[in-house]
Amino acid sequence: MQTRLYRYAFPLSISLLLAACGTAEQTDAPKTEHTQHEDHASHEAGDQLEKTAGPDTLPAFLNEQDESIQTIYRSVAKHPDLLKKMPCYCGCGESAGHTSNYDCFIEEQTATSTTWTTHGITCGTCLDIAAQSIVAYQKGSSVKEIRTAIDQAYAKTGVTPTPTPAL
Repeated sequence: MQTRLYRYAFPLSISLLLAACGTAEQTDAPKTEHTQHEDHASHEAGDQLEKTAGPDTLPAFLNEQDESIQTIYRSVAKHPDLLKKMPCYCGCGESAGHTSNYDCFIEEQTATSTTWTTHGITCGTCLDIAAQSIVAYQKGSSVKEIRTAIDQAYAKTGVTPTPTPAL
């Protein structure tokens, strides 16, 4: 059990550190704190979807992404009940109709398929919230404790969170 926890917690911890250093977008432009969200107005139109055979088959659009991003996507698929209860603070609730952080990574999951979205790879906030939530959950924090921590950390950004139902 200890080895299994380490196998997931370590990459997610690294992902958390990487996400905290900037967005997933790699450009030559200087990095700015993720408090300006005008770019998220275009998320809905720019997000690409890819359907796979299920949550164990990652979409091809992740092939060229860093392993930490692949780890977050894989972990999101394994923790839908957790992430459907976590809000996102990137503005995607208003721009893309998302209702939780889960929607930033997975459009739809059925018994026979998973439809992934590229939204999560374009946004450090989305990646950061997912990684923080999953790592805290694996360390034994309750869903309510995690939700409170996320709300407290991101409420100060002034961005309207997704309309995730209260716990």
